[in-house]
Amino acid sequence: MAWILKSLSLISFAAFAVALQTHTHDESFIPDAVLTVTQGNIGIGGLERYSTLVNGSVPGPTLYLPEDKIFWIRVYNNMKDENLTIHWHGLSQAAYPFSDGTPLASQWPIPPLHFFDYELKAPNGSAGTYFYHSHVGFQPSTATGAIIVQDPQSPPYETDGERIVFLQEFWNQTDQQVVKGLESNPLVWTGEPNGWLINGKGISNYGIVDPSSAALSVIEVDPGKTYRFRFVAATALSLALFGFQDHTELDIIAADGGYTKPQNVSVLQMGSGQRYDALLKTKSCDELRKLGKLDYYVQLESRDRTAVVTNYAILRYSNQCGLLGINRLPTHKNPKTSPIKLPPTVNGYLDYQLQPLQVEDDFPSSSEVTRRVMINIQQVANGYFLWSLNNNTWTEDGSDPVPHTTPSEPYLVALYENQTQYLPNYEAALANNGLDPQTKTYPALLGEVIDIVFQQYGAAESVNPNIGGSLDTHPWHAHGSHYWDIGGGDGAWDADTMEKQLAGTTPVRRDTTMLYRYTTTTAPDQKQGWRAWRLRVDQPGVWMVHCHLIHHMIQGMQTVWVHGNAEDIMKLGELDVEGYLTYGGNVNGNITYAPEVIHFNELD
Repeated sequence: MAWILKSLSLISFAAFAVALQTHTHDESFIPDAVLTVTQGNIGIGGLERYSTLVNGSVPGPTLYLPEDKIFWIRVYNNMKDENLTIHWHGLSQAAYPFSDGTPLASQWPIPPLHFFDYELKAPNGSAGTYFYHSHVGFQPSTATGAIIVQDPQSPPYETDGERIVFLQEFWNQTDQQVVKGLESNPLVWTGEPNGWLINGKGISNYGIVDPSSAALSVIEVDPGKTYRFRFVAATALSLALFGFQDHTELDIIAADGGYTKPQNVSVLQMGSGQRYDALLKTKSCDELRKLGKLDYYVQLESRDRTAVVTNYAILRYSNQCGLLGINRLPTHKNPKTSPIKLPPTVNGYLDYQLQPLQVEDDFPSSSEVTRRVMINIQQVANGYFLWSLNNNTWTEDGSDPVPHTTPSEPYLVALYENQTQYLPNYEAALANNGLDPQTKTYPALLGEVIDIVFQQYGAAESVNPNIGGSLDTHPWHAHGSHYWDIGGGDGAWDADTMEKQLAGTTPVRRDTTMLYRYTTTTAPDQKQGWRAWRLRVDQPGVWMVHCHLIHHMIQGMQTVWVHGNAEDIMKLGELDVEGYLTYGGNVNGNITYAPEVIHFNELD
């Protein structure tokens, strides 16, 4: 059957649309949190960089959200000449339709010198670790911060405290310089980062121009305690691998916001967008006395890049044990030699090992899968360097010179304005490996169970004829509902291998998982490395699925999915959401007028 509402007219659409009253968000409206985004020079890791800042800092403030309550976040775009959106990474299912923060997918960006009120509601059972970030250009590298959705009752794991470990990289280039280089012909690559930031601090290995910002982060703990560490990889490019000096026992208890059974690890490996929560048991006084020290390095290194970038933090014990003659580690310089020997890339890190804390009954079996969508990934060159997905590329910057597939307006806006033209053709997509050839989107019906397989190919010969089919490691991220990660592997995907590896395991829900390269190069056009998801389509909306490396996003490594039909997605009439349908519409406020806002929670 054709996409059920493809032929519906706008008149018939009005029959099922609901009307809601707009609310004026004047001075009587008090948001639950306020984020103010600016641009300016700031010292980062010993360098001075013109950066996008949230509330004047890198990273921005941590937000604490309750479960099952409406939470309004006002975002001021105080930049003079840059658009802005904020995405609530991992909490997309909590965002109301125009609040997912994806320009040219779910909303118009916030114009310069305007503000927008985001409406979120973290559902029951979503307590965990998330983060927010801009979704425009290279702004996410600095315009970001942690989100903690609080447990409504006592968490399932008893601890003595919590610590956030927030990972970023930095480059001695502005956001605009990075984007211009990636969109240039010939390509102007950024190179590897100038350093790591751990909770906003680090020391560059490429020369210090601002000594006041060259410092190691200090994580303070007490002896004989159990701490919950919330690790957030808000990174742009690198695969992160890190460990704690003389502390080789960590128990992972959550992944991407979902609780898991304890999984013991000695090191952590994280791709951009991933989060892990882990328990760390600090040493007793007797153990500290035997070691004769109270400070221990945290060592962080990049993997699967052309060079290894290393940085450090300090795990610092309070001296409750009365140790005498103890020298503290300096915070103004890196150690002369690395104190920890970290392993090479752990391909398939934690695949088939993590298990949900509460075994879910709704993990779909292979017999429930209604169809499979293959996403074939390859780097290509046609003057520009692009990442091709099923021979298409997609970018959120509709003005760049790269020949991507881009809409001229946010896709959700286009649906409201002309569903006859923009509603995807479901049958055409089924005949084209899931991709509607007209709209370049991936439609799905509510209730479907879809296996999504990401298959990497060696780069086309045109990319670099001298080295063959180059490869990369990609963290793949889904907006909307979390999926079940059903594993990955080397070489070419095949169903029998996947099911054999999956047998006897209980997959966990994730929103970001890794497609590893397993080797640096292969023959051009040869299959090398895959990752598979299983998704139950239950969250209507327009959702992005993309590689979370910012460089690759700018080079087109993104897809747009449309979950549900017109009635599922557009519950309000066009006139009701009119302020959301134009750039700078009256849902945006500024110094002269208050915004007129729909409270979408009134539909619940």
